[in-house]
Amino acid sequence: MTEEEKLYLSEIKRQNPYGIITMLMGLISFLFGPIFVVIPICTIFFGVITLRTFNKITEDNPWTFYIGLALAFYGLILYFTSGPHNVII
Repeated sequence: MTEEEKLYLSEIKRQNPYGIITMLMGLISFLFGPIFVVIPICTIFFGVITLRTFNKITEDNPWTFYIGLALAFYGLILYFTSGPHNVII
């Protein structure tokens, strides 16, 4: 690769890996949160702590954090209200 191509690739914004992990953990919290309360609690804790690692200059958007945290809160609410949901996989 030429230097110009390397420079262009380094300027492209990317996703924060902690945001992607938070979003995946939020999905797991939504699926299994009504049964196991520890999963949404760990996801919320992890998401809030790693939200500070977001860099506006080099990374695209913080929505992966927000979606993961919202799904974790929803799983936690389902646990406390004993509201089941049917997930067909």
